[in-house]
Amino acid sequence: MDAMNTTEPQIVLGTMDFGTRVAPERAFAILDAFVAGGGVWLDTANCYSFWNDPAGVGGASERVIGAWLRARPGVRDRVRIATKVRHNPLVPHAPESAEGLSARAVHAGVEESLGRLGVDHVDLLWAHAEDRTVPLEETVGAFGELAAKGVALRIGAANHAAWRVERARSLAREQGVEPWTSLQLRHSLVQPRPLTPVAEGGHRMLTAEDLDLARAEGLAVWSYSSLLWGSYVRPDKPLPATYDHPGTTRVLAVLDTIADDVTATKNQVVLAWLMLQGIDPIVGASRVEQIEEALAARRVRLGDEHLARLAEAR
Repeated sequence: MDAMNTTEPQIVLGTMDFGTRVAPERAFAILDAFVAGGGVWLDTANCYSFWNDPAGVGGASERVIGAWLRARPGVRDRVRIATKVRHNPLVPHAPESAEGLSARAVHAGVEESLGRLGVDHVDLLWAHAEDRTVPLEETVGAFGELAAKGVALRIGAANHAAWRVERARSLAREQGVEPWTSLQLRHSLVQPRPLTPVAEGGHRMLTAEDLDLARAEGLAVWSYSSLLWGSYVRPDKPLPATYDHPGTTRVLAVLDTIADDVTATKNQVVLAWLMLQGIDPIVGASRVEQIEEALAARRVRLGDEHLARLAEAR
């Protein structure tokens, strides 16, 4: 099946650290391996990664992808690019100066992203998080204009409450513009303690309500922090304290046995489980082997019994 045109869930390459923690040469190698392995979607943002960049502003990840596209003639036709607007600081090192989601900010942010990427359109544009200081009608209109111009082929909402997404979709219908058709939220096999805020600012967890909305309306769902920063497999990266509860212990025990059953790594089982939920998992990689391992998760076959055991443990 042609991965460019399939609606089957697939692995998305997260490029947040490209140009900051991951040097451009290594990023190129990861991108090459991803495409060679049949990967299609690249996920970035205009703010990546201002917190790791001496300049104190985003753009490094998009610049690396743009340089890679220039160095690989023809590869643009083989990949799909998703980027985000909302969080890029207007003042270096000052996250509180984030651009937001006014019409002006959205249009300016996308124009700058296209310049860094060296492309005339992105395949998916995300609103990176809510901006309650701007009327939702204004944000919806701005995204709709970009879709109408063909600058963004699809549009989506990351880290938004389900009711805000549905309200935005209703406003888009009223305005006669393209609605958000994709959701991006944090999700993985193990979950933090219920009603406990996670330590990472701005992260919004995927809820049953989000999945209900997505399935009812035919929306795509992407998950970030899908492998919890390597915590499933790396003793030196223990899960954050918010995951310290009996459900985690049960799930990890079942995950161990299932990985043995299907002769796969624990990371691959987690990714296969996410894809079986109809979710496209974003996987960040700092080494070629990591993205090759992730792509191999597409061949992992989990049976009904495996799914039942995981569901019971969760």
